[in-house]
Amino acid sequence: MQDLGPGAPAGGRSEACFEDGVRRVDYVLAYHVKKTGAAHRRAARGADGGLLRRLRRSMSLRGSRAALQPRDDPEVAAQQQQASYHDDDKRFSRTQFEEKLLEMGLQLERDEESNIPGIGFLKIHAPWNILCREAEFLKLKMPTKKVYEVNQGNNIVENIRLFIHKVTAPLHPKVDCSRPQSVKPLSHPFSREKQHLYSVFYKYQPISLIRKYFGEKVGLYFAWLGVYTQMLIPAAIVGVIVFLYGCATVDDDIPSMEICDPRNNITMCPMCDSACSYWRLSSACGTARASHLFDNPATVFFSIFMALWAVLFMEHWKRRQMRLNYIWDLTGYEEEENEKVKLTCTDRMPAYLTTLVMMAFMITVTFAIVFGVILYRITIKSLLHFSSYPAARSNIRATVKTTAAIINLIAIIIMDEIYAAIARWLTRLEVPKTDKSFEDRLIFKTFILKFVNAFTPIVYLAFFRGRLVGRPGSYLYVVGSYRMEECAHAGCLMELCIQLCITMLGKQLIQNNLFEIGIPKLKKLLRRRKTDMDAEQEAELNKRLLRHEKDHQLGPFGGLAPEYMEMIIQFGMVTLFVASFPLAPLFALLNNIIEIRLDAKKFVMGLRRPIAVRAKDIGIWYNLLRGLSKVAVIVNAFVISFTSDFIPRLVYQYMYSPDGSMHGFVNHTLSVFNTSDFQTGTAPLDPEILGYKVPLCRYKDYREPPGSSSSYEFTKEFWAILAARLAFVILFQNVVMLMSDFIDWLIPDIPKDISLQIHKEKILMVELFMKEEQSRWYSGGRDPRPEKADPSPLLKRSPLMPPPGRDPYAHTANC
Repeated sequence: MQDLGPGAPAGGRSEACFEDGVRRVDYVLAYHVKKTGAAHRRAARGADGGLLRRLRRSMSLRGSRAALQPRDDPEVAAQQQQASYHDDDKRFSRTQFEEKLLEMGLQLERDEESNIPGIGFLKIHAPWNILCREAEFLKLKMPTKKVYEVNQGNNIVENIRLFIHKVTAPLHPKVDCSRPQSVKPLSHPFSREKQHLYSVFYKYQPISLIRKYFGEKVGLYFAWLGVYTQMLIPAAIVGVIVFLYGCATVDDDIPSMEICDPRNNITMCPMCDSACSYWRLSSACGTARASHLFDNPATVFFSIFMALWAVLFMEHWKRRQMRLNYIWDLTGYEEEENEKVKLTCTDRMPAYLTTLVMMAFMITVTFAIVFGVILYRITIKSLLHFSSYPAARSNIRATVKTTAAIINLIAIIIMDEIYAAIARWLTRLEVPKTDKSFEDRLIFKTFILKFVNAFTPIVYLAFFRGRLVGRPGSYLYVVGSYRMEECAHAGCLMELCIQLCITMLGKQLIQNNLFEIGIPKLKKLLRRRKTDMDAEQEAELNKRLLRHEKDHQLGPFGGLAPEYMEMIIQFGMVTLFVASFPLAPLFALLNNIIEIRLDAKKFVMGLRRPIAVRAKDIGIWYNLLRGLSKVAVIVNAFVISFTSDFIPRLVYQYMYSPDGSMHGFVNHTLSVFNTSDFQTGTAPLDPEILGYKVPLCRYKDYREPPGSSSSYEFTKEFWAILAARLAFVILFQNVVMLMSDFIDWLIPDIPKDISLQIHKEKILMVELFMKEEQSRWYSGGRDPRPEKADPSPLLKRSPLMPPPGRDPYAHTANC
């Protein structure tokens, strides 16, 4: 279905009107027609439905008899007869649908002589009285002739909004406004009895161009995307400042200087069994310095800032949404939904069990993929240690990290497409009762699967890698002889940053942008290949095509769920693990600037115009955003506490440092292992790779030294740091949550000026109707007051009724 409503430009009488040149084409339905030797007929509006049905039935019967001639192959004849019955069913269903449209009062005109082979079009015109009836039925608010001045808000939030609007003015489209922003007409639900009060709505409506052309649902998406992109500007600025702070202080970081100092001559234990050998801590200098860029005291501040930023974003959007509802006359609109059917023990239970089983299975598949990448890292690391190429052995960590992150990205992109198809299939099995229920269930399933798919590798690196390892001489093994991975001496935060960076940039560049540009072009190329036309023939055909025929060649509108979903996943990457990647808001901002233009081009030029749908909010997406903002506080608290070295450094500086500085921190975090305690077959094959025999090696942990009464057991420092980590999580979470709730309470959901204007509008609307009624009564020479009659017995008993003989409409001084 293609909408050719008031927003569509006319391309001539034959394109935008019926053959009479008077009635405008409002919608066009496209359907497949079976090519026959007879000429196509054009059916006009008002054709008798029964006559058409009998005529087509007789034609189908003649076609069936002709298919059973003795000279034909019986098998081919049976196939043709089955296809004919299928075509008859389609024609019969289409005829019934057309009859329903005629019963609704719409006017139809068929066009089967199109320039597109095998495609017929049904043009639809909605008369004025039908539009009035539907507008009254939907309680569609229409602007009246009465206008009034809108007072602008003077609070801090509105001043900030106006300042941002002025700063970003060059980015706004250059569209002339037909009415000042400070003037708004009174709006009231449409009524055919009050048509004389309304302005001509198809010539002027006080709404944005996107909402006017696509409807409120699409308009809200672009409004939300614009607010989200604007709010990313301060987050990106602060993130860049935090990153620059890390760059400026890397040379003053004492732990990094101790690691890079070759005079310390600290010998570390092997990173894997047999193939790996001893290594010097100074070789990890580059990793330690790079980790400081993302693991520094400013990271804690940025995490708190982003948690509050998420709350401010949600509050700002609620106020912006309420303002749009007021401007678009949706303040009194309530979405009508069919009565929800309560599930019983036997109502669609097999479908729900299938959904649970399938989702659990797909999540297990995601875990299996992540585990496969873990085995890949372990295997490749061992193979590279056996390599005879010096370049390969010198860049083992960088090679393994980068290739594993790219493999994870490819798996995420592929599984995203599979999960989207599975979620739709599972939702169809449940057979939801309403379109809204179907959409909400589909969105929830797709979000769960895609969220787990995107964030499982990141969660593993942040909270599990390096914590289930064991110690030298007593390592933890999986799948036989695979030793669990260890983090670098500077921690896993650097690897987490690499994984998050590659995943975020890859999804944005490949999945969000490249797919949106490349897939439509690929489909267009495939369509050209099927038609066996070259570029010149296609250009010549496009010149002959009518407007609705060109629109039919555009791609179908698939809904807003994919557009929202990619932004929701991006929002999760910006907020959940922002402590490890402060540049995430900057990359998200740059992507969204491009995304807005790509979406605009796709909606206007690449897709068929969707049917306008009314909506007053973004629906379930708001709940998902709010849930992510709450989870982000907990996740960042654990990232700072358990993934970074912020807490161990803090504990050492205030509890164990002799002079209150960070000198000696690296040695404090390293435990000692006696190389004679290696298990059989796990000792390095080349123990003298450093040029000398190593009796003792160091590893990062808090354990007792060998030879003590409790060798290799956890020290008191370990338990003190663990207690400090847990205390920080609780403190961070409660402080940030308290500040978030305070901001939520401080900022009202409805702007004060909007609430005042809504109240003022109701009063003005009542006054307008009262004056109109009085003028109509007086113009007819009648008293506007009802005839004086004896009150009913019930009213006679009311103590509030005036005494007999007194005018009940007269004003009294003591009322």
